[in-house]
Amino acid sequence: MAQGAVGHCSGTNHFRHCTRSPLGPRHERVAYGRSVILVGLTGGIGSGKSTVSALLAQRGAAIVDADAITRELQAAGSPLLVELAARFGDSIIRADGELDRPALAAVAFGDPDELKALNAIVHPAVGRAIRDRIESHIDSDRIVILDVPLMAENDGKNRYPVAAVIVVDTPVDVAVERLVRYRGFDEADARARIGRQATREQRLAIADRVIDNGSTSAELEAQIDGLWEWIGSLPAYAHPTPVSDTATEA
Repeated sequence: MAQGAVGHCSGTNHFRHCTRSPLGPRHERVAYGRSVILVGLTGGIGSGKSTVSALLAQRGAAIVDADAITRELQAAGSPLLVELAARFGDSIIRADGELDRPALAAVAFGDPDELKALNAIVHPAVGRAIRDRIESHIDSDRIVILDVPLMAENDGKNRYPVAAVIVVDTPVDVAVERLVRYRGFDEADARARIGRQATREQRLAIADRVIDNGSTSAELEAQIDGLWEWIGSLPAYAHPTPVSDTATEA
């Protein structure tokens, strides 16, 4: 696996053509912005990816968190939640008006057609929101971390306009122990959740930089210091040219 930045666009440093992105066609033909650096961050459940994200935020990074954006868009009374209820029924709404995630999962995840319908509703809205959050930093000199848990499942840099991908890697047994101890999972459920995601090998295959989070917090901190310096050496974000806005596919 590469340790430096590997771009996914062709052309010069002033104008490049990129592959199709889930963030919309405005990311298909791009020119560099000022000096903002966009980097992908991913890792499996229980890997400690959120801890790495928080440590990068402490050093000044702006975090664009795909999961947090999804939760915001699905808040009680939101247009997206209304659309989900219209498609999957009121049983996915709790008494307090919030989304009942386990109920939605029970309806959608066991049926490929229902899952496709769910993705068709959620992914375009999330893609637009992610793009807007990224573009809010375009004229800055910030380091922006795009935190996407399923980046390996979605083809890494070929699907996201990032300069590089950071993978937080943790042994499966360590991840299971964390899920049981800190998040209340039983072991069988923890292993099942991990098994439904990309394998460690699949994530490592898209990595430009790997953070080993299977040991102590002190060892993790030391890696973050080196990671922060490395991120600063990466090329600037590919700034989209203004073209019409359309729905995206995450």
